[in-house]
Amino acid sequence: MNLKAWLIAVSLIFPFATDAAQDPPYPVRPIRLIVPSPAGGGMDTLARFIGQRLTEQWHQQVVVDTRPGATGIIGTDIVAKAAPDGHTLLLAWVSPLAINPGLYSKLPYDVNRDLAPIMRVATTPNILVVTPSLNVASIKDFIALAKAKPGQLSYASSGIGGLSHLAGELLKNMTGVNIVHVPYKGTPPAILDLIAGRMHALFAAAAPALPHIKTGRLKAIAVSTAERFPDLPEIPAVSEAVPGFAAETWYGLMAPAGTPRRIIRKLNAEIARFLKDPGVAQKLSAEGFIVVADSPQDFARYIQSELTKWRTVIKEIGIRAD
Repeated sequence: MNLKAWLIAVSLIFPFATDAAQDPPYPVRPIRLIVPSPAGGGMDTLARFIGQRLTEQWHQQVVVDTRPGATGIIGTDIVAKAAPDGHTLLLAWVSPLAINPGLYSKLPYDVNRDLAPIMRVATTPNILVVTPSLNVASIKDFIALAKAKPGQLSYASSGIGGLSHLAGELLKNMTGVNIVHVPYKGTPPAILDLIAGRMHALFAAAAPALPHIKTGRLKAIAVSTAERFPDLPEIPAVSEAVPGFAAETWYGLMAPAGTPRRIIRKLNAEIARFLKDPGVAQKLSAEGFIVVADSPQDFARYIQSELTKWRTVIKEIGIRAD
């Protein structure tokens, strides 16, 4: 081969060789998927579903590692401090990513500095339920009654600073109603007092509320998601009466900051591919999840909007967790 032909051959091969050198294979070992909540819950179910699908596609084990504690702070901090190589990921929910930064004066991690968004995986509604003895049939009726009886209606929550609490405060802020907050230690005791008529309303997680709605012991008047929940199409969204209202539990996949963009893109593309399959979306809907599977850029913008919204609500009601 003469020199000219050799140079041409090298010029054609070199870019591909460079690309290969710049893009080492991923994943090259098992992936650890941190879930900062107890095993057996809805988020654990979602994580194991994602892990199983990725394991099947990539032939590298995805190990779901539940690390509950401190409203998601412990597990989230593990990922924030992990090596940014795509082999440690986080599946978290709204509290550690968007509510805790407003509740705590100091966190061991910074959502914007220490974590990289991959995808908002799914949302699940909270359902505004009322005691059956309350003479309201819709969210409009509830707001009208609350305005007619300021300070006389109460709403329960699963605890101060949780989404069921902040959803009620957001409703108050956006409508001007005066309803009294009564915190409980979890959703089950709040539901029991609502059934007994000792409380008037509650933004309840779908899973514990649905059995009581079906038996008529609770009355569902609205869902907290921006749009109606596909599995409960007859129940309107709060936003139909209060435009812009959204107080949904969402689940997002994150990586340590500094994780290469190609890994972020690969994770996003593969997970979105199977989540958007109609059969998968329908299966997850039956479990209470609405698939989102958005882009890293869209998820980053969504996190910022949620951080701003909940910081504003928390500041207005003046609560701190430390």
